[in-house]
Formats: sequence, structure tokens, C-alpha cells
Amino acid sequence: MLYLFLFKCQLSYIAEDENGKIVGYVLAKMEEDPDDVPHGHITSLAVKRSHRRLGLAQKLMDQASRAMIESFNAKYVSLHVRKSNRAALHLYSNTLKFQISEVEPKYYADGEDAYAMKRDLAHLAEEAPAQSLAGDKRLERDSGGESKELSEVSEATESTDVKDSSSDSQ
Repeated sequence: MLYLFLFKCQLSYIAEDENGKIVGYVLAKMEEDPDDVPHGHITSLAVKRSHRRLGLAQKLMDQASRAMIESFNAKYVSLHVRKSNRAALHLYSNTLKFQISEVEPKYYADGEDAYAMKRDLAHLAEEAPAQSLAGDKRLERDSGGESKELSEVSEATESTDVKDSSSDSQ
């Protein structure tokens, strides 16, 4: 059986297998527009190819979303995804219930358009805290968190091309 461990750093989480190897991560943040409702943004989500279709991406996304709700009273979470990334679109639309809010032309450096997507967090806010990963016996969260180099994560995973929309990103 696969055992996964999550380490928290603000709103971002990594998942490790039973051998301590990183197999997935989600990088998330809160948007800082004081005139808008509180909401988060997924900067990046990746799961190692050998660990896909096991529900890990959903668990990572749900945990980051719950942390946004609990810590910042977030009402929704947003992300960007390449129009050509069919696997990610299926995950976001069908599994995670994101809705396309708009198309952003030439969003990526290579000129490809992006879908801007949003997920309402009301349903997660209503769920009992027992539904969080902290209650899942196969998963643990360590807020002390061992740090791992992001380069190690990037080399071991293939991104779903979720990109940060803030001006301070690369």
C-alpha cells in the first residue's frame, strides 16, 4: 500500500511516497486584492506520472483549498491552464468542479491561450473537518515541514501547466 505524507508551507503542500520521495505538490497562495472577495490561486500542481490516477491531485487541491478557507475565509480558488492540456482540463472540470471563467489569449510565452478557471469553495466550507487530509489515516501533515528543493520536485514530476497570474511571477 502506498503511504503519502504531506508537508505544509503556507498554502502549499508536497506529497511523498513511503520511501520519502516527492511524488506530487501543489503551490497555492492568497490573492491580495483588498477590493475583491478573499480568494486563493493555484500557482502550480504536479503529480509524478507513476502516481497519477490515484486521487493524489484531488487530495492536494482539496487540502490547499481547505487551508484557504480555514485560514483566510476564501470564497473561491482560481487557476490558469493551457487550452491544449486535456488531462488537466478533465481533472479541473470533472473531478474538482472548476468552471471556465474566461479565455486569456496568448497567456503563455509560446503564444498559447489559457483558460482562467474558478472553483467555488462553499461546498468545502460546509464539510465537516473530519473530511480534511488531517483525518485521513494514510496522510499526515507536518507544519514543521522538512524542506525540499523545488528543483528536485520539478525534475521528478510533469506539471499540469497551471501558471501563476500575478505580476511578480516569472
